[in-house]
Amino acid sequence: MGLQTRPSITETQTIRHGTNQRSQRRVLIVSPHFPPTNAPDHQRIRVALPYLQELGWEAQILAVRPDEVPHPQDPDLERAIPEGLPITRTGALPSRWTRQLGLGGVGWRCWLDFKRAGDRLLATQPFDLVFFSTTIFPVMTLGPIWQKQFGVPYVLDFQDPWLTDYQHRPQVSPPGGRFKYGMIQALARISEPYAVRSANHILSVSPTYPQTLQQRYPQLREEQFTVLPFGAPEQDFARLPELGIRQSIFDPKDGKRHWVYVGRGGADLAIALRALFAAIHQERDRAPHLWQAVHLHFVGTSYAPPPLAVKTIAPISAEYGLADMVSEHPYRIPYFEAQQLLVESDAILMLGSDNPSYTASKLYPGILARKPILAIFHGQSSVVEILQRCEAGTVIPFTPEENLERVVQRVIPSLKSLLQQTESHYPETNWEAFRPYSGYEMTRRLCGMFDRVVEG
Repeated sequence: MGLQTRPSITETQTIRHGTNQRSQRRVLIVSPHFPPTNAPDHQRIRVALPYLQELGWEAQILAVRPDEVPHPQDPDLERAIPEGLPITRTGALPSRWTRQLGLGGVGWRCWLDFKRAGDRLLATQPFDLVFFSTTIFPVMTLGPIWQKQFGVPYVLDFQDPWLTDYQHRPQVSPPGGRFKYGMIQALARISEPYAVRSANHILSVSPTYPQTLQQRYPQLREEQFTVLPFGAPEQDFARLPELGIRQSIFDPKDGKRHWVYVGRGGADLAIALRALFAAIHQERDRAPHLWQAVHLHFVGTSYAPPPLAVKTIAPISAEYGLADMVSEHPYRIPYFEAQQLLVESDAILMLGSDNPSYTASKLYPGILARKPILAIFHGQSSVVEILQRCEAGTVIPFTPEENLERVVQRVIPSLKSLLQQTESHYPETNWEAFRPYSGYEMTRRLCGMFDRVVEG
């Protein structure tokens, strides 16, 4: 469980802001999942890294060695990391030791190694800030410890809810089963308040998280929160042609029209899924010849590795008689292969949760792929506003309370429109409206928040 540290870049650099000069500030970024690990929760950091130094911040990464986590590895992701970035990687307790307690996840397994590594870094190098950007929530409890021990402020990035009421929804089976999920949430009831109450600032991808946290912890002030979606990975799509990536999901020259969904599955997507499948079922019954060449692909729907991945989309499609035109590939594919898949698709499907706080990280890659988009999302999701503002695709909003058939009837006209579009059709995206969501702009706002925290 030793440490692996890459050489550090220059520790004292100067950056000019207008007429003022100051030393480059330094941030310790805590991200257990980090390339080559292929996981969605390092997306904010990975997109921000190329711009941080230009905006006055030098980063040091604290991550878990990729062989200690269950996610697949993607060498192309690691090659896309800026050269010279200092990364300290730690080990973790073997999962066979902790799984019996329902704690097989990497968060508690790596906690002690992260504590030792962070202690060493903070004791020997100057840092202005610690930034926890991850869905591996247990490591966030290191924030108040380091704050007290080293006097360094810390920021928490809420990409998902930590403490939830998911297990109390009788109609839904929580991830990993009720015992495991109950154990995780029991620990969350202790660890979340410990980490949150002392946080200098809290970043969130959704406005609903600050509302929930302020209700739960009334001492937190409104100015302690910043809502900031992920930045768009333009550099990834600029790099894609030179990588020569081949996607393995379908043959783009087979004469079919391939509609693609890339992202997780889950019971909370049921409304969007059933609205889509019911609408296709009705339209195919009405005009079967129009659908003969259409095939839907759902890719990366499970976080489990290939031997353990379970299909959750295909069974629902079969209920609507669509098994012959729907393929599910539950395992995650390499990141750049997923982007190539979007580029080679004929249309991109985006399906949202019944939870209004859900903001899909797949939104920006879908827009940057420049293909027709059909999205079905909770009406309060930020995805609805962004797609409409950028005119990047068709979005069908819904509320969990409304009758499913009403949602279906709103989906049908969009399906007809999608069928009529030719191979050469490109959405007339308003790229000027898209600019605020670019990787650079989102990183500029992120660094502005860092500066305000450090300056008090």
